[in-house]
Amino acid sequence: MPTNHRDEVAQLMADYRRGREQLASVQRSLLSIAESVTSQDGLVTVTVDSAGTLTALKLADDAYRLRPADLAEVILRTTRTAASRAAERARKALAPVLPADIDPAALLTGRADLTGDEIGPPTPPLPMPAIRRQRAVTDDEDTYEDATWMHRGRK
Repeated sequence: MPTNHRDEVAQLMADYRRGREQLASVQRSLLSIAESVTSQDGLVTVTVDSAGTLTALKLADDAYRLRPADLAEVILRTTRTAASRAAERARKALAPVLPADIDPAALLTGRADLTGDEIGPPTPPLPMPAIRRQRAVTDDEDTYEDATWMHRGRK
C-alpha cells in the first residue's frame, strides 16, 4: 500500500511546530525567572536571573555600619543563595524538553556531558579595572580641566 507523503510531511511539520512552541515556552519560563533573597540580618536584598546574574541589589541604611569586607561577604552569600534557587527553578523548567539522559543542571552550567577531567581546573577571574570616579561639575563652578598652566615663551 503506497504511503501518502503529504500526510507524512504534514505530520512532521506539525511535530516540528509543537517542538518549537515547547522550546519557546521553556525559553519564556527561563527568562521570567527572578529570585530575590534577603540576608538573615535584613541588610542586603539581591535579585538574580535564571543564569544567576545579579540584576538588583538593595542595601539597608544600616548595612553601611558593617566593615566593607563583611558587607561584601553578606552580599556574596546572599547572591549565592539566590543563584542556587534560580538554578533549581531553571533546571525544573528545562527538564521536560531534555532527553532523559541529559542532566539539566549540567547543561545550564555548560558542562552537559563533559567530565571534570575534560573541563579542567577553573580559570581565575580577570582583575577588575580600576574605576575612576568623576565629580560632576555644576553650572556655577569653573572647571580648569582643559586649561594649560604652562605657557610657552614665558620665563
